[in-house]
Formats: sequence, C-alpha cells, structure tokens
Amino acid sequence: MGRNTLLVGVAVIIVVGAGAYFLTGRSESEPTPIATDAAAQPADAPSTDESSGGGSGENWDAGITDFDAVLGDPSAPVTMIEYASFTCPHCAAFHTETLPELKERFVDTGQLKIVFRDFPLDGVALQAGLLARCVPDDQYFDVVNVLFDTQRQWATAEDPSEALSRIGQMAGLEQSTIDACLDDREMADRLVALREAGATQYDISSTPSFVIEGETHAGALPLEDFVALIEEAAAD
Repeated sequence: MGRNTLLVGVAVIIVVGAGAYFLTGRSESEPTPIATDAAAQPADAPSTDESSGGGSGENWDAGITDFDAVLGDPSAPVTMIEYASFTCPHCAAFHTETLPELKERFVDTGQLKIVFRDFPLDGVALQAGLLARCVPDDQYFDVVNVLFDTQRQWATAEDPSEALSRIGQMAGLEQSTIDACLDDREMADRLVALREAGATQYDISSTPSFVIEGETHAGALPLEDFVALIEEAAAD
C-alpha cells in the first residue's frame, strides 16, 4: 500500500484482508465510520472485550501493552489514556497548552502516567502516526510534540508526505527509512486498530478524548478539570 493510497481524494481507503477502513481527508474532530474485520486487530492491541477494560477505579484494567506509548512512570498510580488524531486542532491545543502543566504537576512527580493512542481521523493523521512510530521509543514523544507544535504547517501542506519527511529528517532518519515507514501497511493496520478498539471499548467518538481510571471524558478539557479528575482518582 503506497502513501498515495492513504491520501488520494477526499476519502482514503486502507484495505486489510476482506475489510476496509474509511478515513476522510478532513481535519475535524468527529471520525467517519470505519468497517473492518477481526484480522485487522493485532494480537497485542488493546482488547475490545469490555470485560478486560471495563469498570473504573481500582477495578479498571487499562490493558496497556508493549505497543502502547507511555509517558511517565509505568507504575504511577493514576492512568490516563489519550485518544488523539495528529490533524486534530483541539488535540494540538491540549499538547501545547495543557499537557506541559499536567506533566510538570503529575507526570514528573510520579502520580500520573499517560498512555497515548492514535485515533486517526484521516490519511494525513495516519501518516503522521506512522512517522512517529518510525523513531526509537525514547524519541517518540519528542516527535509527537513536534508534530503537534507544527501541525498547521505540515497538515495543510500541498504535499503532507514531503512535509512529514522533513520532520523525520530533523529527527535523524534517512529518507529511505522514512519512505519505508510511511508505506508500512502492517503498522498502519495496527494504528487503525487502536482507533477501532477505542471506539468499541470506551465509546470514543471524537478527539481528543481521555479515559481516566476507566471513565471517558470527551474534549480538550480546561486544565482545572483535568487537575480535579486526576486528584480525585489519586485520592481513591
């Protein structure tokens, strides 16, 4: 599957086995329906079985796997899952305006870990997710930050793939490596599977959305709302 298949026209179709994912070329926060089959979900993707991830508080199992990107101490007592699309302006606002304060107050002090899960709304967001997965694990969130910081430049570029390639080069990647990552169908399947699992397991229907100790909260909440939710979860 070439990258042109991801970006062509208004609608992008990623074919996986007998199923297909339908992603629009919009940069809105509401996803379009996707159709898929069981084969599209990798073995280590979060389970869509509510019994494994349902509940809240001390009974909640976040289902964190080796595929998840975790910011903070993995043993931190409070867990927040973020579902975000790299082309979502509200997601960029959260990362540039709210996350730095949450990181300083709760992540860096060992109280909170944040699990970042892709919820691509369009083919450009999917390609950005592929690029972020191309770098070593210890550089992942550095690239995520750059993608959100510069979202207006690359997401609306005439050639988003070329713009993303420049970010990859800044991260020290060779062009041949970038090309291979942007054309990685298997990884694309896994990222879209994160979206499918989030929609099924936590009823995620827009970005950004956050799951804090099993409770889903939609939208880029004000900082004080995040603080209250995290402190409440920590007190339980």
